[in-house]
Formats: sequence, structure tokens, C-alpha cells
Amino acid sequence: MPQLPFDPIAEARRQWDVHWGPDHTPQMSAVISIFRAQQIVLSRLNELLEPLELTYPRYEALMLLSYTKHGELPLGKVSDRLQVHRASVTNVIDKLVAHGYVERVLHAEDRRAVLARITPDGKRVARRATKLLHGANFGVDPLTREDCEAIFSQLRPLRAGAGDFADASGGD
Repeated sequence: MPQLPFDPIAEARRQWDVHWGPDHTPQMSAVISIFRAQQIVLSRLNELLEPLELTYPRYEALMLLSYTKHGELPLGKVSDRLQVHRASVTNVIDKLVAHGYVERVLHAEDRRAVLARITPDGKRVARRATKLLHGANFGVDPLTREDCEAIFSQLRPLRAGAGDFADASGGD
């Protein structure tokens, strides 16, 4: 994409002020800034992970499975914990199965439930991918560690307010 000679989000702010007034300009510009930042970071991460036949959503699923006690979870729990639609999880798991990083197994006690289980190859690629992401600061350069901590803290109330988690602590 060609570099623009101006900041399009700053221009959107200016236009918003002219056409709608300044009352909601900060909110509108925050939203489009978040969306654009998500596009930038996801593109960077997917580019890094492509040689490993991963996308960032596939990496997240591998890491989730790698953190579990037995390396497996029901697909519904994968969906809940990654906070994505069940159809998206099915697609992610299908791709991981196709590459030999995950296998589907029947639940030992509930034959209706299907588990996603990370394979030894999945564990290896997850470690390699994590090293790549660490080396690239998870694609957020030029943000500092402090910037990242501030973003996490500032967006936490939005996530709690949406019901993502019970926020009994009021903080971290």
C-alpha cells in the first residue's frame, strides 16, 4: 500500500469535527485507530508465521493447547478461551490438523465431544513461532514496553465492560 502524504485518521478527525462537531471525535478516532493498528499488527505477525504454515489465530490455538495440562481441550472451550466463534475455531483446527500440528480425538467420557490435541510437531512449531514473535516484539515496534503496558491497562475496562471476564479485582 502506498504511503500517504497525510495521516488519514487525523483527516477523518478533522472531517468529523466539521460535519458532526467535536463531541464524539475522540471516540471515533480511537475506534479507527484501534482497527488500523489491528490490521498492521496482524499483517506483520502473519508474515512472520507464514514460513511455519501458521497464521496468528492458528498460533494462538497452538499456544492455548500447549498450556493445558494434557495438551488438549474440547473445541467449544477453545472457542470460549480464544473468544472467537465456534465456526472460526473449526477452521483453525482443520488447518492445524492438515499440517500435523493438532489431532482431533474423541473425549474419553463424552463421546459427543471432540478434543483438539497438540502433537509433538505442534509443540515444536509453537516454540519456533514464539521465538520468532519474541524476536519481532510481536509486531508492535516502535511501541515501547511501557506503551504496551499502557495499552493493555487502558483497554482492560472496555473488555471487562463487554463481559469478557469477571473483573472482581478492579485491576490486574
